[in-house]
Amino acid sequence: MRILLVEDDTRLAEGIARALRAENFAVDVADNGEDGGHLGATERYDAAILDLGLPKRDGIAVLRGWRAEGRDLPVLILTARDGWSQKVEGFKAGADDYLVKPFRIEEVVMRLRALVRRAAGHAAARIACGPLVFDAQLGTFELDGLPLKLTAFEWRVLSALMLRREVVIERADLIERVYEGDADVDSNSIEVIVGRLRRKLGAEMIETVRGRGYRLTADAVKVAR
Repeated sequence: MRILLVEDDTRLAEGIARALRAENFAVDVADNGEDGGHLGATERYDAAILDLGLPKRDGIAVLRGWRAEGRDLPVLILTARDGWSQKVEGFKAGADDYLVKPFRIEEVVMRLRALVRRAAGHAAARIACGPLVFDAQLGTFELDGLPLKLTAFEWRVLSALMLRREVVIERADLIERVYEGDADVDSNSIEVIVGRLRRKLGAEMIETVRGRGYRLTADAVKVAR
């Protein structure tokens, strides 16, 4: 899961980004509304965290711009503005959720996970694909009822595949969801990560669709077992 964080308070932004990365999220940070608006309009993100009181361009203007351009990424507003009128303005502009500062970072993580899960079309927190179960609210995986240990990159790839199980996800889409914007991406990095996941899950669970990408499937598992 790749998150866009638009926050001009450097210390707060660093704290949020650090906490999200510890939960396996990839995070891109912008410290003003102009840069944040551009990133949200041109890059692929699973969700955005948006402050309202931003330099260069106000957060509400940024959000309205995204929605006017058809960008439907879930947006969680973080702001010191706690008046009801400000909340109404945020929701009217297209916000999906709203948190008032100060807040607990654990709540930010849980709300983000819920936004990403619902945007992918899942009402329930626990998502199953054959013997593999993903608790999208806690961010944990189980295989055959046992905890599955994953690296951050493995978690990002597998969560992307799991949220759209039985659907082919293009390789370029996976790269955009796994790596932060300033990352130096090796040409075969996704193949390496998928290879490691196959060794942990069983080779039959992740199908390669030649010329397109990958699909997480339970159909092959049923045949193999």
